[in-house]
Amino acid sequence: MRGVNRVMLIGNLGKEPDVQVLEGNIAVAKFPLATTETFKDRTGKLVSQTEWHTVVLWRGLAELAQKYLHKGSLVYIEGRLKTRSWEDKEGVKKYATEVVGDNLIMLDKRADGTGKTDSPDQISGYHGDDLPPIGEPSADLPF
Repeated sequence: MRGVNRVMLIGNLGKEPDVQVLEGNIAVAKFPLATTETFKDRTGKLVSQTEWHTVVLWRGLAELAQKYLHKGSLVYIEGRLKTRSWEDKEGVKKYATEVVGDNLIMLDKRADGTGKTDSPDQISGYHGDDLPPIGEPSADLPF
């Protein structure tokens, strides 16, 4: 039986997308995405819990993220989890689990109140597994 590796998130960007262009003119964007759940605890008090996810977008999706997404943007991301490992300068093995997005829907509304945006509403990306590795996670991420 085959497994399923699918992630669907709606959240806000924690900072501007960091876009790099790799060998072969391949763009990759990386940014933190915050998802917040709110619930009532046993006493009836509202409690919010925020989870941070590292999102990676490739090729055309990366270029569009650079053009249209900003810190605070509300987005729907669909993709898969990918864990990678590397050794740091001291030889300690490190791991990072990221959401590799292959579908992006921008959920922000225009300031004029029409609900329309100048950007495309839904963008699908590359679905392949031949993605080149990217560098170590940024030390300035909020998690």
